[in-house]
Amino acid sequence: MKKNFGNKNWMFPMPVLMIATYGEDGTPNVMNAAWGGITLEDEITICIDTSHKTWANIAAKKAFTVAFGTVETASRCDYLGIASGNQTPDKVAKSGFTLVKSEFVDAPVINELPLVLECKLVSMNAENCNVVGKIVNCAVEEEALTDGKPDAAKMKPICFDTCSHTYRVMGDIVAKAFSAGKEWMK
Repeated sequence: MKKNFGNKNWMFPMPVLMIATYGEDGTPNVMNAAWGGITLEDEITICIDTSHKTWANIAAKKAFTVAFGTVETASRCDYLGIASGNQTPDKVAKSGFTLVKSEFVDAPVINELPLVLECKLVSMNAENCNVVGKIVNCAVEEEALTDGKPDAAKMKPICFDTCSHTYRVMGDIVAKAFSAGKEWMK
């Protein structure tokens, strides 16, 4: 029997999205955002409160990148989520991450995170805090590829567990997508 909990935002997995931007003065900023995901084939939607430095940076530069936290970078990713860019403008330097400018958008790429989506702003909605970006490039470290494709086992991406407020690593393969269910088509 299921136990009712009412209106809860429990969804698994919740990727650890690392949103990187430049301020109007060129200062890099990175925030950890759990609320987001792919909403169209070439678009990502992220909930970013309007009080965040990242919101202002995206509004000014019309661009951002999205990388994904990993097992090896969990504490640094968490730090970038709890330290405010409004109060700690040098938080990226303190995190130990190094950044380079994207070749495709006016936003930084975090060198230590193996997969990045480079996005141009589509829309911002202050009422629901949604930021929508068009993915113009996806870059993946060569060491994180197997047979020329991204390999989650090599990247070890982490997810945010909304119930226990912990980070969890993506698990093992349990079935082949678009294949395992064919047994039920008989």
